[in-house]
Amino acid sequence: MTRVLILNGPNLGRLGVREPEIYGHATPADLEAAAGKWASELGLDVEVRQTDDEGTLLGWLHEAVDGRAHVVLNPAAFTHYSYGMRDAAAQVTGSGLTLVEVHLSNPATRESFRHLSVVAGVATGTIAGFGFESYHLALRAVASRVSEAAG
Repeated sequence: MTRVLILNGPNLGRLGVREPEIYGHATPADLEAAAGKWASELGLDVEVRQTDDEGTLLGWLHEAVDGRAHVVLNPAAFTHYSYGMRDAAAQVTGSGLTLVEVHLSNPATRESFRHLSVVAGVATGTIAGFGFESYHLALRAVASRVSEAAG
């Protein structure tokens, strides 16, 4: 079964209580349950992780490369300035794996500092603005690419 890591960056552990008018009322546990259901339907093996620590997130991206796992990545605030995140994401896609950058909200419609993603240029693709559905769409994209590669 195809392994996918869903990796979430800073403050996403506060989903459900942090700015629900932007991020919704669903919790990290809700995301984990939904992702498990979606992955099962798509024939994927998914693991959801969250950290506020940049180094931990970079380590998980390295783990994805070494373990041949595709990645759904919500880098959160690291999106806009972490060149370390960009370089680790480039290792994922450079090794032939899929990396989909996701965002719950649409950064392009928010504050100007959120408009730049240093990750987008090395990601396979980006999905933003659909709330939790962004993760569902990302998993569908991974499953589609895996299917295409299998021939």
